[in-house]
Amino acid sequence: MDFKKEIGTYLEHEIETLRALDVEAINEALNLLLEAFENGNTVYIFGNGGSSATASHFQNDFNKGVSEHTEKKFNFLCLNDNVATVMAVANDIGFEEVFRFQLRGHLKPGDLVMAISGSGNSKNVINAVEYAKSCGNRIIGLTGFGGGRLRELADVALHVPVNSMQITEDVHMVFDHLMMSVFYRELAGVEHLKN
Repeated sequence: MDFKKEIGTYLEHEIETLRALDVEAINEALNLLLEAFENGNTVYIFGNGGSSATASHFQNDFNKGVSEHTEKKFNFLCLNDNVATVMAVANDIGFEEVFRFQLRGHLKPGDLVMAISGSGNSKNVINAVEYAKSCGNRIIGLTGFGGGRLRELADVALHVPVNSMQITEDVHMVFDHLMMSVFYRELAGVEHLKN
């Protein structure tokens, strides 16, 4: 079969979406992450489904990728990576509490929350974000579609303006690698964009 038309359509949507991103919001997110890094604060990151894999990827790229080259280290903590805790909370309390439960009693002033939800309306994500905001912590929200409740609650909204979960999740990974590349250069003096 010839899928070239479908391939071209997908790539065109991806390119259009990348061009529509809010560069100022990305810059603000970088500055919040830099502040957390400089002050030794924890960055709590989480999401469901494909977004949970994105959250894990962020943790890896910052805790190992960037931090390998810096004396001071990023401290990302991915709340969906502890399967035993997630399953225990989901079973005993409710799936809508799997992230908020893990933040209770652990969030400290200056800690940063990165919440990922394509729809922006995942109940367990929103519960955790509302709790973090009630504690005075700042939120970076990664969303798609209309952005939902998460976009409203976020101090910085990394919003992907497209009605496609696939492209939304693609661009969430672009945010990760873009920010990682900036910090490679600015914090570690490692250049990853070569001519």
